[in-house]
Amino acid sequence: MPQQEHPHPFDHLLNQARQGDGEALGALYRQFLPGIFGYIATRMPERSLAEDLTSEVFLKMVEGIHKVRTNDESGFAAWLLRIAQLTVAGYYRGREKQPLLVSLTPIRPTSEEDILATHYADDDPAHIAEIRDEWQSVVQAMNALTEEQRQVLVSRLLLGYDVATVARMLGKKENAIKALQFRALQSLQRLLHPTKPVKQKSRRARPISRRTSQKQER
Repeated sequence: MPQQEHPHPFDHLLNQARQGDGEALGALYRQFLPGIFGYIATRMPERSLAEDLTSEVFLKMVEGIHKVRTNDESGFAAWLLRIAQLTVAGYYRGREKQPLLVSLTPIRPTSEEDILATHYADDDPAHIAEIRDEWQSVVQAMNALTEEQRQVLVSRLLLGYDVATVARMLGKKENAIKALQFRALQSLQRLLHPTKPVKQKSRRARPISRRTSQKQER
């Protein structure tokens, strides 16, 4: 009698989440939190805004998870990143239409430190503090990238997917993903650590041969 095939662990997790299982929804939240927060955080001028929009994305995930047709992890990640992208775009559209207001809500402590500490568990506190201190520089640098480059970096470096998986997520060939990642990292390196302009070396005077000096004497 043939053995019954068991669903892929992620398929099972997703099906449980569709049925409103709290533990399954929590597992999805923990799995995708670093990537979604990382994507949104690099688009926001303040960390508190990134936290609020990240919460909004996962609220939309809970509300719409029963509509997701894919059972594949990469397809679900692409769907979630798309929600994050639309959420960020919606925030800036709303900001353009509203008058400039000063928020009276006190900014919470850097609670994203827990997220960074979890994702960079092998790094020391000094490295995490350095990331926080350079927040604005990272935001500006990431905003200088194209949307596809940002998605590739988030998928590869934060979510930890391999090139083939990211290619399926974005509907591109693997070579295109490698090229996007290479150009994105080059751009970040150039923007975050600009090199000093190289001074042109002065040309050395070529030694005058005896034959040339004799001609000049004549």
